[in-house]
Amino acid sequence: MAVPTCTPHFKLDTVIWKTLGGITELFPLHFRFVSSVQAVLATISGLIVVSSCRDVKNDRHWLATAYVWFLIPYMIYDTYAMYLCHWYRSLEKENVNGKRPVVRAVKSFVQKDFLMFVHHMAILTVLVPIGVYFRRDLGDFFVGCLLVAELSTPFVSLGKVLIQLKQQHTLLHKVNGGFILLTFFLCRILLFPFMYYAYGRQYGIPLYKVPFHIPLHCNVANASILAPQLYWFCLICRKAVRLYSDAPAKKVR
Repeated sequence: MAVPTCTPHFKLDTVIWKTLGGITELFPLHFRFVSSVQAVLATISGLIVVSSCRDVKNDRHWLATAYVWFLIPYMIYDTYAMYLCHWYRSLEKENVNGKRPVVRAVKSFVQKDFLMFVHHMAILTVLVPIGVYFRRDLGDFFVGCLLVAELSTPFVSLGKVLIQLKQQHTLLHKVNGGFILLTFFLCRILLFPFMYYAYGRQYGIPLYKVPFHIPLHCNVANASILAPQLYWFCLICRKAVRLYSDAPAKKVR
């Protein structure tokens, strides 16, 4: 009785497999879906924490620490999933039937996605210990703000899925590109001035004086987090220019 009930599901998987070209195409879709789900959970958790903390320095919310614990297995999974995506794509390009040496594959992955790899390792080895142990139960509000930064991830993932499915010239892709620009700028760039503003508002300090009223290591940490966000935002802007300038050019032709 088990075989007939599994047959439709097997046929559906076979159709999807053939349509997308096998695991090389199917696995990245699963990876993007999981990343988007995590981003939604992080954003919701961050909004709950931010809205619950009236005192930006001393108020507590259990989600601020609990979600940091959740980030540990997720970041390990996400790093390994990125590596597998790179592995399968490199196998397809080199056509070596799965015999590519692991050491060479890892080295190639780190070189190709160096900044993202460093980003993940920094979260695991620096931000997680700070968020769990070293911040002395202070600053749940700011932890919530950093979680809200994940709002742009589902739109970034959707954009990559549309490109993978060769839908990069559709209206959906152009609209999604606008949401990527908006959410990334608001939640990953303007987020940092907002955190300084929130601190200054509570303690009656002008925004431009806040960096001089908080510990140096806080400024260094914020700058270290903001720097790669600015780099990625510049890349997104360059892609947006190409995306929105290609359409008029094609119409002229």
